[in-house]
Amino acid sequence: MSASGGTKAIVAALGANLAIAVAKFVAFLFSGSSSMLAESVHSLADSGNQGLLLLGGKRAQREATPQHPFGYGRERYIYAFLVSIVLFSVGGMFAIYEGYEKIKHPHEIEAWYWPVGVLVFAIIAESFSFRTAIKESNVTRGSLSWTEFVRRAKAPELPVVLLEDLGALIGLILALCGVGIALATGDGVWDGIGTLCIGILLIVIALVLAAETKSLLLGEAAGTEDVEKIKTALVDGDVVTGIIHMRTLHLGPEELLVAAKIAVQHDDTAGEVAQAINAAENRIREAVPIARVIYLEPDIYSEAAAAAGTNPATHPGGPTPTPAS
Repeated sequence: MSASGGTKAIVAALGANLAIAVAKFVAFLFSGSSSMLAESVHSLADSGNQGLLLLGGKRAQREATPQHPFGYGRERYIYAFLVSIVLFSVGGMFAIYEGYEKIKHPHEIEAWYWPVGVLVFAIIAESFSFRTAIKESNVTRGSLSWTEFVRRAKAPELPVVLLEDLGALIGLILALCGVGIALATGDGVWDGIGTLCIGILLIVIALVLAAETKSLLLGEAAGTEDVEKIKTALVDGDVVTGIIHMRTLHLGPEELLVAAKIAVQHDDTAGEVAQAINAAENRIREAVPIARVIYLEPDIYSEAAAAAGTNPATHPGGPTPTPAS
């Protein structure tokens, strides 16, 4: 996994969640707080999720095979999608069940200092993990807003860790509120309500992650900025005089497929065209290094040829046809 995959953020989150999961479970044993039980399961699920992300990054590095000629880069998307399933089922659904049971059969919280102390410790630890994820994300986020970064990122690890850490911090605050109100009122129902809110929060985050990773699994085009760089690199104004249509597809976070039909002059020789195509491929790879798989088809520009493909101007993978000069 490359640096852009956020390995440092994943490892930081994994260490924090393992320590927090143990502390929360100990607090549950001493206090009987359902919020603490839900939070301990949440942290354990998060630890498993970070393990899945690391495994996906490792498996994605395998070399291409005859059966998988484009490699295994998309395996990172598959493991990120599994994370959303784990977060939904193990984290969210368990918390909702536990919250419902606690509301139905409330009991007072014992040894209140255990859950309160552990929650404060967990908030501090999660804050450090969240800070690491933010710092790593800022390296690649550029001028994008956080919402745009989560929606447009091609490497799934950082958005997953960001959302998990954000959900963990909000969940800890909800748990602290539930425990605090339960202690103040002597009514254990509030502990159950806090647990229920944690479950709803986790399910919402899981659904957001599932939607984003589903889009990556289906196959996303290159970003607008990279498409413009590829367009500029393709046309040399001499042999390659224009782009009839073009498609791009992410084979993985750091591997891009480019397929284009390019316009050449009718009197160019085969040798000139072949040399121009090789030069265009080199220019594309210099402009966009992740464009590792490139297929260029030469053709004589005509309106009919340009109209033969789906209108490429409707998505980032295909620029508006450029007529030959």
